[in-house]
Amino acid sequence: MTHEFKVEDMTCGHCVSRVAKSLRIFDPDAKISVDLASHSVVIDGAADRDDYAYVIRDSGYTPG
Repeated sequence: MTHEFKVEDMTCGHCVSRVAKSLRIFDPDAKISVDLASHSVVIDGAADRDDYAYVIRDSGYTPG
């Protein structure tokens, strides 16, 4: 299932790296795309949307 989040408080490459790394640790089989320019995170994975949102939040960012 594909989930898309707007993460407006990602402001630099470090932010992108941190979010992507946390999501990959949580769900290694998911396809993850993080785009700084559009502040978007797209995840194609088997976990629940709320679980992915929790991982993003736990990384220090606000998923919308």
